[in-house]
Amino acid sequence: MAGERVKIVASKRDKLGSAESRRLRRRGLIPGVLYGRSKPVAIAVAERDLRAALTTSAGTHAVLDIAVDGGASHSAILKEFQLSPVRGKLSHIDLQEVRLDQPIQSSVAVHLVGEPAGVKEGGVLSQVTNEVRVEALPLEMPEHLDVDVSGMHIGDSLRLTELSVPGGVTLLDSLEETVLATVTLPTRVEEPEVEAAEGEEAAAPAPAGEAEAPAEATGDEGTAEG
Repeated sequence: MAGERVKIVASKRDKLGSAESRRLRRRGLIPGVLYGRSKPVAIAVAERDLRAALTTSAGTHAVLDIAVDGGASHSAILKEFQLSPVRGKLSHIDLQEVRLDQPIQSSVAVHLVGEPAGVKEGGVLSQVTNEVRVEALPLEMPEHLDVDVSGMHIGDSLRLTELSVPGGVTLLDSLEETVLATVTLPTRVEEPEVEAAEGEEAAAPAPAGEAEAPAEATGDEGTAEG
């Protein structure tokens, strides 16, 4: 659902550097940068408040009303974020100030809805495109776009032309060339015939004239000569 606004209180960072960022994280604060129409501002935001804002129905496309040190609010969106490699927690954010009356561009996730008829026939559904680029006003930017795949049969391809978008949202990717999903026959995996080949080789008769005499016969001949 688009159109959600969440108020976030931030504080300006006077000290920069990795050591200061680690100190902030230990206090439950996430370092970041607010990019606006003027120069960027280094900020820190409470991790608890930020997570609450990004887990609303608008998700990462929520419009954040950022107030820095008690000043005026700035409408901003999440531009980029970093996660710590070990714990997967937020470690840094970049926010972009936006005007609510001017469209922005962003990548939006595509969700496949339903079970294709082709899957019930034994086919395999593959999602080819996970995200599409769209343009919309900040408060009209959708969190994701749903596309119904239940009518797909084996051999069908679903293209971007068949994706319905809400009013005020414009698709920026090529409508005809962008394939969202396909339903194909399962790939057959041929079993290697190594064992069969080895068995055939072992069972093959020795060439004429190269057969060895039985061990007992060889021993008898040696006794007779003695």
